[in-house]
Amino acid sequence: METTILNQLYSQATGNEPESIIELPSSGSNRRYFRINGEQSMVGALGTCVEENRAFLYLAKHFKEKGLPIPEVYACADDEMAYVQQDLGDTLLFNAIEKGRATSVFSEEERQLLIKTIRLLPDIQFAGAVGLDFNVCYPLPEFDARSILWDLNYFKYCFLKATGMEFLEDRLEDDFQAMVEVLMRSQSSTFMYRDFQSRNVMIHNGEPWFIDFQGGRKGPFYYDVASFLWQAKANYPESLRNELIKEYIDALRKYIPVDEAYFHEQLRHFVLFRTLQVLGAYGFRGYFEKKPHFIQSVPFAIENLRNLLNEPYPEYPYLSEVLHNLVNLKQFSDDLQKRTLTVKVMSFAYKKGIPNDTSGNGGGYVFDCRAVNNPGKYERYKPFTGLDQQVIKFLEDDGEIIEFLDHAYSLVDSSVKRYIERGFSNLMVCFGCTGGQHRSVYCAQHMAEHLNKKFNVKVELIHREQNIEQTFKAKH
Repeated sequence: METTILNQLYSQATGNEPESIIELPSSGSNRRYFRINGEQSMVGALGTCVEENRAFLYLAKHFKEKGLPIPEVYACADDEMAYVQQDLGDTLLFNAIEKGRATSVFSEEERQLLIKTIRLLPDIQFAGAVGLDFNVCYPLPEFDARSILWDLNYFKYCFLKATGMEFLEDRLEDDFQAMVEVLMRSQSSTFMYRDFQSRNVMIHNGEPWFIDFQGGRKGPFYYDVASFLWQAKANYPESLRNELIKEYIDALRKYIPVDEAYFHEQLRHFVLFRTLQVLGAYGFRGYFEKKPHFIQSVPFAIENLRNLLNEPYPEYPYLSEVLHNLVNLKQFSDDLQKRTLTVKVMSFAYKKGIPNDTSGNGGGYVFDCRAVNNPGKYERYKPFTGLDQQVIKFLEDDGEIIEFLDHAYSLVDSSVKRYIERGFSNLMVCFGCTGGQHRSVYCAQHMAEHLNKKFNVKVELIHREQNIEQTFKAKH
């Protein structure tokens, strides 16, 4: 029986027979894990590759000696194909932040777990590298040009070609070579975890512990930051991601001085590379091996890629063109449409009633402009609306409406930012005044232009009482 060796190893470690051995759900690798219950609970592992197992056992021993939070290995088989280790429980960081991932609103407890984790990362990268024999690492001792090209071609053959897209391979390879040069300028004698993400961190007694580091090697520390913060299904809002980058940089300064501008510039390239590498893995595991978990993750990775492309990568002109075409493929853009925010902004007259929200959400903002000085009191402004220069000058010279709108911007901006992060599709913002002609029209017009410019969202503007409609499209 295949678990016999785990039974023997448990007995060797504890001096007692186990009460039961229960297989745990499989992850992305071919390694199988078992919970061994008895006087002391342990986790047993059965590997399929001796070199990979050997790398894990060596790294675990080395990191434990450095005082890093990793599971202790209690016993291993003579052929190194099986071992038993410390049981850290069942709580992955990925599951501990489940509510935050689902809503993009992370609680203080979730934030603190993420901060603790990212601040520990430099320890395993730098302290963990001291005295480490990288030649034991599997499958490669070092992140090098060849391994970069392997991953880029993994993306090309297992994902890009699987979509049916047409592209020129020679031009794509030219940009792949350019990316190699950019990434290789960051080489350092640090331990690169390689698959550092929330599924490979366990929460034990409220603290993060590292697992599944057997694929690590010598390499640049940027890679792990990109892996962790741009994990496809983690769904971190930009504000939280930026906070965690600051925490990482602060912890990194314990080991090296940091030029923050250069750090951010170089990190962008590793985020792009990691995203392509992940899509390659999803293509292989999902499209070829038919594993649904990986197919479900594709839209999240595509969304990461789409957001990255909002800032140009002039170093890779043809690759950028191909990636823009990729994220706009119908199979991916249809999913985006469902989660793209449209803001409806409306001006109205209170005497004709507050507008209904036709999206069915029944929410949003209604601002009452009637406290602002009314140009409608003066005969000379009655033929005009809040879109005409005479009325605009009156309102702005008076000044009340400027302060009023600043407060409105602050409130609506915070909602739009959150709605975008959470994938909501509708928000309504209404401005009412006595006749729906001057003050409300001015405010609605300015709000629509402000939101479209600041957040690049689609805004549908309706001046109800003036029968005027205008659409501000998001620029892609």
